[in-house]
Amino acid sequence: MEGDFRALSTYTITDRYPIPTIHETLTQLSQAKFITAMDALKVFHQNVLTDNAKKLPRIIVYCGIFEYLRMPFGMKNAPSHYQRIMNTIFTEELSEGWLIIDIDDIIICSETWDSHLSRLERVFQEIVQLPFKLYTYACGEGLGAELHQTQLINDKPVEGPICFISRQIKPTEERYGASQMKFLCLVWALEKLHYFLDGKVFDVITDYNAVKSLLNMKTPNRHMLGWQIAIQEYRGNITIVHKSGDIHKNADGLSRWAVANTPENPALVPQEEHHIEGICVTDIGTEFFNQVK
Repeated sequence: MEGDFRALSTYTITDRYPIPTIHETLTQLSQAKFITAMDALKVFHQNVLTDNAKKLPRIIVYCGIFEYLRMPFGMKNAPSHYQRIMNTIFTEELSEGWLIIDIDDIIICSETWDSHLSRLERVFQEIVQLPFKLYTYACGEGLGAELHQTQLINDKPVEGPICFISRQIKPTEERYGASQMKFLCLVWALEKLHYFLDGKVFDVITDYNAVKSLLNMKTPNRHMLGWQIAIQEYRGNITIVHKSGDIHKNADGLSRWAVANTPENPALVPQEEHHIEGICVTDIGTEFFNQVK
């Protein structure tokens, strides 16, 4: 669904925040030997609209009136607004002269390889330093989880989703009780999203208060012990927060309409298998044991 915002743009006061020109960018790159270019994903959709702003880019169709919750593409001042946000985040890096930001394009330039790696690390750390929140839910049909990250919009923290995951319950898991199912969901979600959460401080949001005890359980059963060991690497970085079920609908919906378990969406990361290539049977007599003695 797309909107035509030309009429709205006519009455919009122009935001003249400066955006780098091609000439400025090429001049800054002229002395660089190493260049890395990155592109932000769906840049305008990362900005949450205020209640007043939601009323402006409305789309009227035969079945009703729809409002954008996030900044749509095609708004007159969207590029200037996003440029201001990016410049605010990377103020220090921009002042040092090795970083170029052109709306959603991030360009890092260096004269040496070592300095280039160091600058890449600085940019990545700046991007991922905002806190994560992991929502998990398990039911009789499947497991579901959502990973969110908080960003500052007009100096206010606003959550936005990064990814959604789900899978069906395996036959052997159908016998699990409520506690085991909730713990299984947490361990599975951490395993699937390890790339995002490794070394990061994050919250786990669950509707099952007993999940808080998993880290400190003194007498776990066989399953619980394995899961307890699996999440030890997150100890010190993970905070488990209880959220009542009636307002925990996001991950709940994923678990009740779970994605089928396939090689592309495995229930767990498959372990390396060692196949038996052959079996040899030998008849060992008394003479053999006498030689051993």
